[in-house]
Amino acid sequence: MVEQGLISDPVFSFWLNRHADDEGEGGEIIFGGMDPKHYVGEHTYVPVTQKGYWQFDMGDVLVGGKSTGFCAGGCAAIADSGTSLLAGPTAIITEINEKIGAAGVVSQECKTIVSQYGQQILDLLLAETQPKKVCSQVGLCTFDGTRGVSAGIRSVVDDEPVKSNGLRTDPMCSACEMAVVWMQNQLAQNKTQDLILDYVNQLCNRLPSPMGESAVDCASLGSMPDIEFTIGGKKFALKPEEYILKVGEGAAAQCISGFTAMDIPPPRGPLWILGDVFMGPYHTVFDYGKLRVGFAKAA
Repeated sequence: MVEQGLISDPVFSFWLNRHADDEGEGGEIIFGGMDPKHYVGEHTYVPVTQKGYWQFDMGDVLVGGKSTGFCAGGCAAIADSGTSLLAGPTAIITEINEKIGAAGVVSQECKTIVSQYGQQILDLLLAETQPKKVCSQVGLCTFDGTRGVSAGIRSVVDDEPVKSNGLRTDPMCSACEMAVVWMQNQLAQNKTQDLILDYVNQLCNRLPSPMGESAVDCASLGSMPDIEFTIGGKKFALKPEEYILKVGEGAAAQCISGFTAMDIPPPRGPLWILGDVFMGPYHTVFDYGKLRVGFAKAA
């Protein structure tokens, strides 16, 4: 477009509309300029330090006004419309998730199984039901003769990860299968029922989440801190309602942390990816002519 003289200004800008339902209009990308009605005040610009990803330098990350320390000496960052969440080094994301009370999505599903079906699963095992049929009997797995605890466990050990994931499509079913294995193990050691259920619950806490997604309590948004990113010497804050994603409505609503862990080793990293969670609240300009990236409050 620049070479053909189709645009006067070699920039492109993003406005991501987070309230499309109310206005019936989605976001927009403008080639050759920016729309003044979609941002407030001036843009804060930082130079591109690495071409290709439009990488720039970012300063400290603050949680509730307190430094996390990790990026006080500077971190690399990219603004990426193709990333839904906001990704950063595990050390900081864990700190953030701890402060906002986020637990791994898998952990939550696992705990739901223990609280709602734990006793039932235990009773079936004590009644000497075939372990691989327990989860289909409580209605959490559709048992097709090939899918059961042993099939799932074996695939994780023997097969490529892709295949094991194929076996474990339904998280509630997977969580049930794991609970059965853990309970069998404890029953073999003659543990009491209360101890077994407590132990399985503890194991739930230790489960890492696939893709690092973490759930939070929708009711606690009011007590969560602002998370601030220092760019060009200015602090860009994200409020809880901006960094928590709500999925579903009413009683079925789930709230997911917009922060996900991703460790990119040096020399490329550590790298933050400011995805749509950041680009929603902040109108973003990619200035190709001056090789800089700019952010302003979206409107």
